[in-house]
Amino acid sequence: MYAKILVAVDESETSRHALQQAIELARKLSASVRMVHVLDMSWLPIGPEVAIDTKVLSAARRGVGENTIAAARDTARAAGFEAEAVLIETETPIQQVAETIAREAARWGADLLVMGTHGRRGFQHLMLGSVAEQTVRRSPGPVLLIPLPKGPPSA
Repeated sequence: MYAKILVAVDESETSRHALQQAIELARKLSASVRMVHVLDMSWLPIGPEVAIDTKVLSAARRGVGENTIAAARDTARAAGFEAEAVLIETETPIQQVAETIAREAARWGADLLVMGTHGRRGFQHLMLGSVAEQTVRRSPGPVLLIPLPKGPPSA
């Protein structure tokens, strides 16, 4: 059914949970997994008039991305699963993370895209948006959204 599963990862607990779910699904289906982390470089100011050293900011951002992908690789290995891991940068100042994820899924030929969702609503959703929602709209194939498990109800 699904032979190639692409998993979008970031540094959130939701993402780690989605990765674990994707690994279990891949194991049951004997599928291969590719973990991707997208470096969103669109937030960097561009131009000589900006008094910020963007090279330092870019390097720091890449360092965080490399740590994120290394942690995902470690999670897969700890589960006894070998998976590919790639770090991808947005290609243009206006390219969105969701677009980059969808392009990588199409380029790699993913049968299924898996990602965590924070389930934001209302003002948070309006202000922060939803990479998951945007990815679903752009994806070339099916997307499995994994929320964090709900904890016990509070008293």
